[in-house]
Amino acid sequence: MRLSPFLAVFRPAFPLILGLSLGFSLSLLMVSWTQGETDDSCRDKLGVGMPFLDRDSQSDPKDGSRNEDFQPRIVPYHKDPNKLHKKVLRTRYILSELGIRERLLVGVLTSRSTLNTLAVAVNRTVAHHFHSTFFFTGLRSPKVPEGMTVVAHGDDRPVWLMYETVRHLHRNYGAAYDWFLLAQDDTYMQADRLTELVGHLSAGRDLYMGRAEEFIGGEEKARYCHGGYGYLLSHSLLARLQPHLDTCRNDILSVRPDEWLGRCIIDYLGLSCVEVHQGMTYHYFELGKNADPEREDSIQFKNAFTVHPVSDPNLMYRLHKRFSQIELESTYQQIQQLQVQINNLSDLTPEGSAGVTWPIGINPPFNPRTRFEVIKWEYFTEEHIYSCVDSSPKCEMRGADRADVSAVLEVAVQHLNERYQPQLHFRKRRLLNGYRRFDPTRGMEYVLDLALEAYTQKDHSQVISKRVNLLRPLSAVEIIPMPYVTEATRVQVILPVTAQDQDYVGNFLDMYVMNTLDTHDNVLLTFLFIYDPFDAQRVSQTDVFAGIKAMIGEVEKRYTDVKIPWISVKTEVPSQVKLMDIISKKHPVDTLFFLARVGTEVNADFLNRCRMNAISSWQVFFPVHFQEYSPAVYRDQQASSSPSSFDSESLKDGHFDRHVFDEACFYNADYMTSRTKMAADILDNEELLESMDVYDIFVRYSGLHVFRAVEPALIQKYVRRTCNPRFSEDIYHRCVLSNLEGLGSRAHLAMALFEQEQANST
Repeated sequence: MRLSPFLAVFRPAFPLILGLSLGFSLSLLMVSWTQGETDDSCRDKLGVGMPFLDRDSQSDPKDGSRNEDFQPRIVPYHKDPNKLHKKVLRTRYILSELGIRERLLVGVLTSRSTLNTLAVAVNRTVAHHFHSTFFFTGLRSPKVPEGMTVVAHGDDRPVWLMYETVRHLHRNYGAAYDWFLLAQDDTYMQADRLTELVGHLSAGRDLYMGRAEEFIGGEEKARYCHGGYGYLLSHSLLARLQPHLDTCRNDILSVRPDEWLGRCIIDYLGLSCVEVHQGMTYHYFELGKNADPEREDSIQFKNAFTVHPVSDPNLMYRLHKRFSQIELESTYQQIQQLQVQINNLSDLTPEGSAGVTWPIGINPPFNPRTRFEVIKWEYFTEEHIYSCVDSSPKCEMRGADRADVSAVLEVAVQHLNERYQPQLHFRKRRLLNGYRRFDPTRGMEYVLDLALEAYTQKDHSQVISKRVNLLRPLSAVEIIPMPYVTEATRVQVILPVTAQDQDYVGNFLDMYVMNTLDTHDNVLLTFLFIYDPFDAQRVSQTDVFAGIKAMIGEVEKRYTDVKIPWISVKTEVPSQVKLMDIISKKHPVDTLFFLARVGTEVNADFLNRCRMNAISSWQVFFPVHFQEYSPAVYRDQQASSSPSSFDSESLKDGHFDRHVFDEACFYNADYMTSRTKMAADILDNEELLESMDVYDIFVRYSGLHVFRAVEPALIQKYVRRTCNPRFSEDIYHRCVLSNLEGLGSRAHLAMALFEQEQANST
């Protein structure tokens, strides 16, 4: 009786206890059976490193299909020496190798009377917004306006022009583009909206899209696309249409080219013009006679992709201005909506509303971690700026700085009036204080203290001061297409040498041999020996450059396949332009020059950047070299690393010399073109050549991109430059500053003065 309460408590747990006991018993029995069936052969296999196999795999060792998942087979590659292996040719661009096409090509049909009027207006307003824009005309040899790509077919009949245009597009660009837009030159096109439209359409389907028009008679249900409003042709449709173009040309009679093309597509492909496809609508607007674009405010006009007809170029420009205003207003509205959304969502963030920085949606200001990272503010007024390039405490504000400050002041007063009207109206009296700094994370920041005259609605006025903050944000990063360049281009190094530079030529030759000749780099060297009149008269008796010429001979003996030529020049004023004129005439136009100095350490890293940054007919490169300090001032400098493998340690005992423009990379053709443009200015003023250097010529006369950037791979040993007072004042001043700043840093100079004072005191 005593056990009954105890059993009643544990009765629900009896099945669990029984199951556990039975499970343990069966597991022990299974282990004993497995150990009894294991033989020595299995242990032998495990001993020699064979992988463990289950019972099924051991039962049939000859079955390779079961072992394949556990034992992958490695098939070695053996190159057959008797078989020719073709070299794999890679395409220049990955776009071509992957078969990726551009989205849209635009073809504009023009005529003899409108090529220099409406076609030019189309080119100036929207052509640069498309990837490619071609103008097709029937003239045989038209005079092409500047900046336009014109294709002349030689037959000005409208239907024949359309036939040749479609055939030309398929033959030359059919495999390169997904969509083709054909329009007339009296059509205004909204480039961004058309590009967005084709971005939402599938290019794999046959599509004929535009404004649908009925054929003459109006009996058929099929429609053709009106050419005045433009129409889209897909890549696949153009490919299917190509075999039928000749038949359409011979069989279909029509006066209108767009009607002829529509009839051809309908008869042979069975496709009709559509205005709506995949939920996307082709919007257009018919412009009335004597219409004023500034007064057009309808929804159809604002949403239009194309507008037709445009009667004259002036109307085209007015339309472009009106649509630009519409897009700008729409963009501002979107920005305001996004700012409101960001402000509403900020309450859900860990920082709350306090984490939202002004302006909303722009990166917060840079937060320096140390005092060395603090961005300095520049103080300015309307007439002067107190942070000058030449380290002067005060300089006159001019050029881009003056225009920038004027624009900022105008915008500040405009925003104040928009905020406080109609209660108050402000007029600027003067700028009390101005501060600005460039924050690389967000843009140019301004703080302005303005003296304003405030007017009330009752025309009462009072002068007040108000502080405003403004930001000119950085725009979206844009990838600029650049011409194709290669690192295999030969570089022609030009080294001018004077009598004062002889002591440094030996080190230059050693570095040149180590980094170019020993590595078989595609580089040539030419010396330019500059004799003054006195040394030139004694050259037959005593040649001041005899030692250098002997060193060149030793290098040529050591490298039998290398020739290092030299050119001798006699001049009192070694103008860089005059010297370059001599060099330019002795080399082909496609030569890539690198103007060097005797202190330059030539290495492969810089030569490759010289090849990449100097682009023929596009860009010249003027690097800012790293100048080592004078060893007379800086005595505790460490041994610098190899020039071919520079690092941050090799750049700590000097500075980037921004006063020197002697090193340059450019093509001979670009220099010759710039000198030709300069010829008219030096007819009556030969002294102009002595007041300019190569950098000035490219800036003033080339029209090319002049790329100026610091170059850590271009390291120069300290060489005190000889500043010729016969050069221009600007060149002479830069030379003096370069020598002074190259002596050492402020800390080095201070330590040198301190040691000198201590020595004098003792």
